[in-house]
Amino acid sequence: MKLSGVLAKLGMAASMARALDIQVDNKDSIKEAAGTVAFGLMSYYSGNETGDVPGNLPAPYYWWVCGGMMGHLIDYWHYTGDESYNDAVKQALVHQAGEDEDYMPANQTRQLGNDDQGYWAMTAMTAAERVFPDPPDDQPQWLALVQAVFNEFVGRWDEEHCGGGMRWQIFSFNIGWRYKNSVSNGCFFNIAARLARYTGNDSYVEWADTVWDWESKLGLIDEAKGIVKDGVTIHDDKPCRDDMDTNEWSYNSGTFLLGCAALFDFTEDGKWKKRADSLLDHGLKKFTEGQVVYEQYCEKHNICDDDQRTFKGYYLRTLSTSAQLIPEYKDKVKPVLAKSAEAAAKSCSGPGGEPEPNHPAFSGHPDTSCGFSWLGGKNDGTSGVPQQMNALAALTYVLDAKPPVSKDTGGTSKGDPNAGTTDEEKTRSFEPITTGDRVGAGFLTTLVLAGVIGGCSFLIM
Repeated sequence: MKLSGVLAKLGMAASMARALDIQVDNKDSIKEAAGTVAFGLMSYYSGNETGDVPGNLPAPYYWWVCGGMMGHLIDYWHYTGDESYNDAVKQALVHQAGEDEDYMPANQTRQLGNDDQGYWAMTAMTAAERVFPDPPDDQPQWLALVQAVFNEFVGRWDEEHCGGGMRWQIFSFNIGWRYKNSVSNGCFFNIAARLARYTGNDSYVEWADTVWDWESKLGLIDEAKGIVKDGVTIHDDKPCRDDMDTNEWSYNSGTFLLGCAALFDFTEDGKWKKRADSLLDHGLKKFTEGQVVYEQYCEKHNICDDDQRTFKGYYLRTLSTSAQLIPEYKDKVKPVLAKSAEAAAKSCSGPGGEPEPNHPAFSGHPDTSCGFSWLGGKNDGTSGVPQQMNALAALTYVLDAKPPVSKDTGGTSKGDPNAGTTDEEKTRSFEPITTGDRVGAGFLTTLVLAGVIGGCSFLIM
């Protein structure tokens, strides 16, 4: 059975307010609207159906997107108290931990990148910080999972090329192997910062410092201006910084912002506050219009791909959580969260209808399908998992909730500082790659790069 009777009952109640008419100062209206959107989001998810794989979304959505989706659902529970989806979320997080309990499951190993693994780890970190119900003792634990990924990231730090940093891809057969990007290194920075805050272990701060310093020295982060650029390509005949993708994405900015906020909360070191201030101020100018969050690089030109369509939901998450850790940010962040929630609710008035080619159809309640762009004050005619995720984020984070905990302030998750350190193949060396592996992975990466290059060409023209 795909949805329990409880979920169906919740959905029927929520569906009475088709227009998602919210008042941001009315918690009940927000929770009702969020429940409707969450129901629509879960209508795409088949991982809890008999015979399907927990933690996977239907094609064409990539594995990492489901990891991000589970993070939104954890926060949906935390902010609203609705436990309807907790069992499905826990099942997905445990199943996709994989045989080695490090978010490198066998069904994804030949296709995942450091950023993909990092997003599942950041979701597990959210589970620990929000005191999401712990799995039984014989199953992977949230904190230990994050520590396993962190330790593997340490083993992949590459001093030989570009003076440090992690590559985009884990495996050398992928085209993106020669690319070092801010999102992969941002995931490393983010979980290092949050592990430091949660565990009280200063060694995590040292690695956060290392990642930040590398990004800054190479020019991927402009500390004074609060700019985070996308990445650099490794060449044998010229410095890495000579081939830099300067595009800015909201999720890169937010990933580093939340890390800085966590480090300031833990260390009280003013440098992290200064860096967070810079990222926040620039990000609110770059990624909002009329105080509504949008993906500035591709949204207005309607060239965002499925991955890029998810970014602003993650950005809203990092804005909200950063304001919980640095309360003085609330005056800047709350108006953006409020305006974005109102705009997102207006977008959730679509019929769903025919999906984009090769995409699953919306099967939530009629006339509650959410659109992607919120700038027009209405549904933009699109539908899909990213659209539902973003709207759920907007409606969730406008609510108030308790800030993330640590092990000393209510955290219950069990850790393992040595997790992920026993398998050299997960860090430095890998099994020989077959021709089939090379062709398949190369094809997937080429599609991703082609989308980015195509978008850049469109904007240049």
